[in-house]
Amino acid sequence: MFCGHRFTWTNSLLRMRYYFSLIFIIAFTSSGIKAQSVRLLQEGKNTSLRGLSVVNDSVAWVSGSKGWVALSRDGGKSWDWNQLKRYQNLDFRDIEGFSHRKAILVSAGTPAVILLTNDSGESWKEVYRNEFSGIFLDGMDFWDNENGIIYGDPINSQMVLLQTKDGGMSWQNKSSQNTIPLIAGEASFAASGTTIRTGNKGRVWIATGGTQSRIFSSSDYGWSWRALRLPIIQGKSSTGPFSLAFYKNKSGVAAGGDFLQDSSRQDNLILTRDGGKTWFKPQISTFGYRSAIEYLTKNELLACGPKGIDHSADGGYTWSKLSDEGFHTVRKAKSGKLVLLTGGNGRIAVYK
Repeated sequence: MFCGHRFTWTNSLLRMRYYFSLIFIIAFTSSGIKAQSVRLLQEGKNTSLRGLSVVNDSVAWVSGSKGWVALSRDGGKSWDWNQLKRYQNLDFRDIEGFSHRKAILVSAGTPAVILLTNDSGESWKEVYRNEFSGIFLDGMDFWDNENGIIYGDPINSQMVLLQTKDGGMSWQNKSSQNTIPLIAGEASFAASGTTIRTGNKGRVWIATGGTQSRIFSSSDYGWSWRALRLPIIQGKSSTGPFSLAFYKNKSGVAAGGDFLQDSSRQDNLILTRDGGKTWFKPQISTFGYRSAIEYLTKNELLACGPKGIDHSADGGYTWSKLSDEGFHTVRKAKSGKLVLLTGGNGRIAVYK
């Protein structure tokens, strides 16, 4: 009798554990599905948006072709659009927002122009202009509110470097500080403003591609540089890394591919765990050419390109296809959790 009761109780306990486990799995799966959704917020504007800066969960800035720039104060729900009259022929491929009042714009191509606003985009001050025929600025990032860096394609084999120490009010040419020459056909891609990333304690990384793919890095705010060949697709003008991201100076990822074969997954993503000293390939890569990649947490990453959005939950080792919708750029809030994406035709989306 006692043994019979014990047997029945054990079976009941096992069944309860099974049901609770099943409920947990279903709940976890459902919550995961909800967490991985992309919702379109804006579209229909005649501009390709490659500049994106998410300041916090409320404030975000976007910029793009034909001189367009926009500001949101409510997490992307609504936007104040402005086509800058004197700059309608320029493509603003990078923007850095500091607050709902201050932002800095950088154009790609000739002339190279840097603009600054301190009044929420009501007016813009031109703080830099270069009309040299070979100038092409690729990206910008800041270590803090005062110190920032911009880089561009090489002139006479020397990477263009501009730096500010006064919050973008003035820019100094620091190209001579990088004495490592670039070879013919080696340059960068101004696809999303993320081929340059700053880190803690003066760290900065810059990716080049084309004929040769390398990572240029500095640990002293750009005073000295070193370069390392990257094990990513290269050799043609359309190949290489199009985006970089780092998490606390150590974990990093470089994403790209061949934009002329944007469905190819060949050598289009690499990882580092030592700040860029060594790189290795993931177990499962992103599903084609990707123009932007971003850390959301230490383990969660998002990548996007013209043929879709990919998601990783294990630090970039394996990737799954999240959406076939195409976007140019993805960025997470500097302070907060808001994640936005931008693309062609004025498209802006939020990731939940």
